[in-house]
Amino acid sequence: MLEVKNIYKTFNPGTVNEKVALNGLSLTLEEGDFLTVIGGNGAGKSTLLNAVAGVWQVDAGQIIIDGEDVTKLPDYKRAKYLGRVFQDPMTGTAATMEIEENLALANRRGKARTLRRGIKEEERALYREKLAKLGLGLEERLTSKVGLLSGGQRQALTLLMATLQKPKILLLDEHTAALDPKTAVKVLTATNDIVTENNLTTVMITHNMKDAITYGNRLIMMMDGQIILDIRGEEKKKLTVEDLLHRFEAVSGEEFANDKVILG
Repeated sequence: MLEVKNIYKTFNPGTVNEKVALNGLSLTLEEGDFLTVIGGNGAGKSTLLNAVAGVWQVDAGQIIIDGEDVTKLPDYKRAKYLGRVFQDPMTGTAATMEIEENLALANRRGKARTLRRGIKEEERALYREKLAKLGLGLEERLTSKVGLLSGGQRQALTLLMATLQKPKILLLDEHTAALDPKTAVKVLTATNDIVTENNLTTVMITHNMKDAITYGNRLIMMMDGQIILDIRGEEKKKLTVEDLLHRFEAVSGEEFANDKVILG
């Protein structure tokens, strides 16, 4: 479903601020893979997601989604393949519009627009059903303005909007980092349920080692724009935070120094 072939990305090349963000990175995901991505600050995690999404054009290499080479496509042309949830709960929804209006926009993505009635009753029934699964009571608030929702409610709504039309790939960029721990667990549980139910190919960046181990069927750790650990299947199920730290030190030759990741 996703092939990333030997991609490079350098910011501010030839200047004192030059930063090699991706350094010959390659990655292949099969349909239904749920990949978690961890690494220290500047490891290249978000740059990888932005490269897949087309926010940054890579300097070299290829990005292929479901057999189609999208390397040269700008982000708005790749949008039809992707669902994305950002770290900031305020991103991804229209605050001045109602919950059902936001969902209707997401439901019509890629479809022809007409002058027919905006939202039909069968649509509302679908939205209520999907919202009820989140367990946040939003199914009874379809006409509430999204700007009135809490950060967790808004992030859960964004997640639902990103997956309403099943994307080829779901990109989650530390989507629970700005939430309190209790709310983060609810959103992660909803994420896991939606990904599993729809067999979505998913890439989730997280700052929390425990979450990276708990969720998904595969885990990679990045450092200096490269993948230094790739753990999957039964090996991942048996993994602990201590094991992961030891393996990082063995591969990199240094201690993992990001307290946010270790203590998150």
